[in-house]
Amino acid sequence: MTRIVWTLEAISDLESVRDFIGRTSPHYGNVVAASLVESMDRIMDFPRSGRIVPELQREDTREVIHGLYRIVYRLLDDERVAEVLTVLRSSRPFPLV
Repeated sequence: MTRIVWTLEAISDLESVRDFIGRTSPHYGNVVAASLVESMDRIMDFPRSGRIVPELQREDTREVIHGLYRIVYRLLDDERVAEVLTVLRSSRPFPLV
């Protein structure tokens, strides 16, 4: 089973999504944030089920698309770890740095 680890940047991104939506509805902000976290559950059993990030074209860097968001992760340690790198709205350009 693959362990999911969230980087500080990804946690900050998730909190930003929650806070932005929470300005209008704190409850819905929490619901969306929880839903984004839960969308990564399948990676524990199927680490390669996310698609390859088109901008990078690397086998080890993949993403889960959930609603309007992209959750980008990198597979490490022979797929025993999935490191979540960022959460971003799919309409925003992908940060290549």
